[in-house]
Amino acid sequence: MITNELFSYIYTFVVTKSYHQRQIFTNYTKIMKKFFLMFSVVLLSNTILNAQQVDFTEYDLDNGMHVILHQDNTAPVVTTAVMYHVGAKDENPERTGFAHFFEHLLFEGTANIPRGEWFTIVTSNGGSNNANTTDDRTYYYEIFPSNSLELGLWMESERLLHPVINQIGVDTQNEVVKEEKRLRVDNQPYGNILAEIKKLIFKKHPYKGTTIGEMEHLDAATLEEFQEFNKKFYVPNNAVLVVAGDINIEKTKSMIEAYFGPIPKGKDIERNFPKEDPVSQDVIAKAYDANIQIPAIIGAYRTPSNKDRDTYVLSMISSYLSGGKSSVLYKKLVDDQKQALAVQAVNISQEDYGTYALFALPLGDVKLMTLINEIDEEIEILKTDLISERQYQKLQNQFENSFVNSNSSISGIANSLARYYMLYGDVNLINNEIDIYRSITREEIRDVANKYLKADERALLEYLPKKEN
Repeated sequence: MITNELFSYIYTFVVTKSYHQRQIFTNYTKIMKKFFLMFSVVLLSNTILNAQQVDFTEYDLDNGMHVILHQDNTAPVVTTAVMYHVGAKDENPERTGFAHFFEHLLFEGTANIPRGEWFTIVTSNGGSNNANTTDDRTYYYEIFPSNSLELGLWMESERLLHPVINQIGVDTQNEVVKEEKRLRVDNQPYGNILAEIKKLIFKKHPYKGTTIGEMEHLDAATLEEFQEFNKKFYVPNNAVLVVAGDINIEKTKSMIEAYFGPIPKGKDIERNFPKEDPVSQDVIAKAYDANIQIPAIIGAYRTPSNKDRDTYVLSMISSYLSGGKSSVLYKKLVDDQKQALAVQAVNISQEDYGTYALFALPLGDVKLMTLINEIDEEIEILKTDLISERQYQKLQNQFENSFVNSNSSISGIANSLARYYMLYGDVNLINNEIDIYRSITREEIRDVANKYLKADERALLEYLPKKEN
């Protein structure tokens, strides 16, 4: 499964025609009384203060695999998950799509799990499983009743130690990936929009490509190339193992040592991705999609790494601009002026660079440039004036609510623990990331908007219906 934030927004808002239903955060209507708002602030603050911290234990095996354990005995469920530090950016430019391909290929079977039996084993033991790939990492997980913890650990160790990578599996998954590309990209309305944006924003860094890659690259690849990719990236010292749920820490450590300890350490991986030149002028482009009837306008900006404090501020700006029906852009363009069918600001934060995208669909005969001019007008206000105290408190409430919800399930906690370790280098962000948002000031919001949201340093894409010949 390919994951990207912008596509999810577009699919929900446009393809399913339910843009009005999509809420990233809690919405607050304009008719709220002041006393109710203040009551909400107090109530939510107490919830955050009283929220249980996510306790975890982390350590390294001798082979370099990082391990994170989280014990929660409130329900007899356990998640076993492994995140590998390999994504689309790690691929040979002539062999794109390998990272996503392996997400599929490594369910084919192992030396001890017959081909086609992986999912049968999981479901017959009351479990579920899945995997996903981004430009930066690949993530696999199983959710089992806690009495099947050892089974989950064995299966993930099998994926790492005894994968079967043969021509039958490669040929089978090649067809699966092609079908996914046809379904999610080629034949999907707005399916290529992110690819077109990335080509404009990135000229040197491998983020300029797509996660699913080029099918001709997969067709041309030899079996030996797939085997070498596995040998290079699917090694314990390039992975983090997370076990979360109804476990005993010491017993779990013993099982982990038994199943993962003997796996040989791989070679250290060197990453020297080319640096992008600063954007010094605006870029205007057009792209065409035979699957759409309504055009779109996208303004996109290159932004810093997800480790940079500014990316947190940009997320708050996104919420201010389009986080719900009472947000600035939704209220202006959709409700009041009735110029847009949908409008969205999206902060796509990644390990090396980020992308900030402003997306709008016109209503009726409204011109695309009219929409972007209206959006720019609100951004200029944001860059000049401080947002109100009420708007600022609303943002704080939204992010605190989101923070609480992100740790509301064992599987969500497992994912967060892996992600914070792998992509941020700080597992404890699962507990204190909200403190970063709390510390962001109104002045900082204004300053970051000035720093990155510059009309002469962005890509402007008109995404248009393809005309029949």
